[in-house]
Amino acid sequence: MKFLKAVFLVLMMFVVGNVSAQKKKTEKFEKLQIEMFPKAKEGFKQVYIQLPIAKNENDLKVEFFVGLEKLLDCNKHFLTGKITSQDLQGWGYNYYEVESSGETGGTLMACPDQKKTKKFVYLQPEIVRYNSKLPLVFYVPKDLEVRYRILRPDTAMKKATQK
Repeated sequence: MKFLKAVFLVLMMFVVGNVSAQKKKTEKFEKLQIEMFPKAKEGFKQVYIQLPIAKNENDLKVEFFVGLEKLLDCNKHFLTGKITSQDLQGWGYNYYEVESSGETGGTLMACPDQKKTKKFVYLQPEIVRYNSKLPLVFYVPKDLEVRYRILRPDTAMKKATQK
């Protein structure tokens, strides 16, 4: 009996894993075109985000974070630098150039245990409109990375309170 339960459990895990893998494969993407963007300068790399085609793209936003993982104490930390939007001349597209030396700033709270943990520290995040037709292209220093999340609206519309 225990053997049958174990086999059933393994089969269920396989089915659930297979369904989630198929779900990822069903995402549809526009044809990626980034050839028109400039090559990365020395010391930089070009990275991009290609968003899947979504229903009601006007309702979605993308928040992106440029940063790196570091061993940090209990304080709140941020990466110093800036993100600049550039126009791709003749195309009407834009891309992002990141300037950062990798230096961090933060609060100056006393950390009693002096314990350091690995954290992703990043520049001020930016929110842009969702557009599956165009990739979000970044030029970042080689030691930085770009992460993102898709912001979806709350399904319930709420009413403001009158004073």
